[in-house]
Amino acid sequence: MGSIAIEAIAEYHNDVERSLGLYFTEASPSFSIRFLGLRQEEILAVRADRLEETDLRSAFFVLTSLEAAFRVDYECRCRKKLKDELSRAFRSLWKQREKKVRLDEDIFKAWKDHRPELRQFVGELRVAFKFRHWLAHGRYWEPNRKYDFNFVYSLADDVLNAFPFQTFS
Repeated sequence: MGSIAIEAIAEYHNDVERSLGLYFTEASPSFSIRFLGLRQEEILAVRADRLEETDLRSAFFVLTSLEAAFRVDYECRCRKKLKDELSRAFRSLWKQREKKVRLDEDIFKAWKDHRPELRQFVGELRVAFKFRHWLAHGRYWEPNRKYDFNFVYSLADDVLNAFPFQTFS
C-alpha cells in the first residue's frame, strides 16, 4: 500500500516523545541556554504543550494513513472489477466521481451499507475523521470529543485488522 504503516508512525511518535523528554532536562546540551530565566513550572508547561502537539500531530498522521488505506481499497476494487456488492457499489461511484470520491459520504457509506457487520467501526471512523478535519482546518472550533494518539492508533489498528482491504499487490 502507498501509505505509511501506522506502526512506523507509532515508532516516530515514541521517538519524539522520548526526545522531548530528554530535551526538557538538564541532560540536554542546550538546556541552560534554551530555558535561561524560566522557572521549573514554566519549563514543564512548555514541555506539556510540545507533548500535546506531538500527540495531535501523530494522531493526524495515523488518520491520514487510514484514509489512504480506504482510498487505495476503493481504487483497487474498482480497477480489479471484483464481483462483491461493495466493489460494485464502488464501481458505480467511480462512474460518477472517479478519484473525487468523498471519504465519509461515499466510501464510508458504501462500507456501512454493504458490510453491516462493520457498521460500528464506520460510526467511530466518521467521528474520528471529524477530529482530523478539526486538526487540518485550523482548530478554530472546539471538537465534541477529545481524541489522543493512543485512541486513534487503537481505532486504526482495529480497523486495519477488521476490514478486508484490497491492495494492488
